[in-house]
Amino acid sequence: MISIRIQNLTKRFGAVVALDRINLEIAPGELFFLLGPSGCGKTTTLRCIAGLEEISGGEIHISDELVSTADHSIPPEKREIG
Repeated sequence: MISIRIQNLTKRFGAVVALDRINLEIAPGELFFLLGPSGCGKTTTLRCIAGLEEISGGEIHISDELVSTADHSIPPEKREIG
C-alpha cells in the first residue's frame, strides 16, 4: 500500500503563495479528505502530489521514495498513483 508524507510543502505562483509550508502524513490504507473553502489550496496540493505542478519548496514522499523537491521531480507517470 502507498503512504504519502509531505514536509514543508510550498507552492508559489509568481508573488502569490498558494501553499505555505504544508505538513501532512497519510498512512497506508488510511481514508483521508481535504476539505476547505474555494481557493484554500486543496487542488494545488493534490496536483503537487500527482506531479502535475512543480513545487517551490519542501518535499513530497510517496511510499518512502522522495518524488518531489524544488530541484527534483519524478514525472507523474512514474509515481504510480491516480
